[in-house]
Amino acid sequence: MRPFRNRTRTAPSSTQQKRSDQRGGDPADEFVRVAAELDVLDGSAPADPVPQGGRGGRLAVLTNSLIDTAPRIPVRDLAALRAQHPKARTPEDLADRLASGAAKASGVIGAGVGAAAMLPVPPAIPLEIAGEMLAVAAVEIKLIAELYQAYGQPVSGSAAQRAAAYLSVWSQRRGLDLSRPGTVMVLGGSAELRRQLRRRLARSGIRKLPSLAPMMVGAGAGAYVNRRDTAKLAEEIRRDLRSRPPVDPDYWA
Repeated sequence: MRPFRNRTRTAPSSTQQKRSDQRGGDPADEFVRVAAELDVLDGSAPADPVPQGGRGGRLAVLTNSLIDTAPRIPVRDLAALRAQHPKARTPEDLADRLASGAAKASGVIGAGVGAAAMLPVPPAIPLEIAGEMLAVAAVEIKLIAELYQAYGQPVSGSAAQRAAAYLSVWSQRRGLDLSRPGTVMVLGGSAELRRQLRRRLARSGIRKLPSLAPMMVGAGAGAYVNRRDTAKLAEEIRRDLRSRPPVDPDYWA
């Protein structure tokens, strides 16, 4: 899959398709690469190129990719976020910028899949949808992790435990209290997480693919749907994070 910010609205050439087939179309590589590109779309980094890297069965594959790859998503800590957003004077200001960048990134991804749905290559559409779902998940999970940083509620534990905790937040669309290490450990080892993720991915598109495909009539529709959904997720998470005090009251000083 090509970098989402460089996708065009025309059908890929046979040479491009052949190269994609040779790469194997691994959605996990796209998942992590898109998360890194979010640093560009929220305005905090220069737009340098980023290096390439049955229904139930699809859900299982996507769920496994999500769980296995989430620990590799590059999450910035508060110091890095404030350095890259020097005009953010308050936690709310920083969170606004992060949410805006994530919505923009999701919109660009949606524009790509919306355009793909118009192409006369029906077999490519499920692959585009699957890749889009993982890419949007990467954007939103990165957003969630960095919102926890912005609101002074950093998550402890190993990379895998933190990733599982953020996946649980993403699957439930709630800003869970992750300040206690025991909570993170429970979420990280919960068999329930896999079921929640499958359900969320199903809601995100695979289960409704036959009915959604005719609606994806262009880049504009795909961009609008993704921007709206990511912006709504950001507000839901921020509402919960605002309701709890930061771990360190002086974290922003």
